[in-house]
Amino acid sequence: MTEVELAQACAEAMYARDQATQGLGIRLLEAGPGQACLRMPVRADMIQGHGTCHGGFLFALADSAFAFACNSYDQASVALGCSIDYLAPALRDDVLTARASEVSRKGRTGLYHVRIENQRGELVAMFHGKSYKVRGTVLAQETQDD
Repeated sequence: MTEVELAQACAEAMYARDQATQGLGIRLLEAGPGQACLRMPVRADMIQGHGTCHGGFLFALADSAFAFACNSYDQASVALGCSIDYLAPALRDDVLTARASEVSRKGRTGLYHVRIENQRGELVAMFHGKSYKVRGTVLAQETQDD
């Protein structure tokens, strides 16, 4: 299995188990070694009191992209820390794309950036995540859960 095939298999296995991501209407578009691309439509129930998408939903989209990217090597990883910068509002019916990319991966930790853009290619938010490798693998968990 190539690195790309492994990353895709890990992403598909994680997505199948990820009810939170699926429940938000987030779709997995692409996965590769240290990378992932997800898409989410902004629904009416995601709009907060100022008429824009609640930041928690933007964070969830970015966090999911981060999770798929840092678990793409079939080494179970979790978030050690993360932050987000909100740069522009997302509006109802916008379609947001989150692209996660690996900046560094050494030892048990990794650093990832996630760009969230709307359908016009405008930057909405930047997410920065640090991963920590724990015991286990992504694909072995799939067989344990079956």
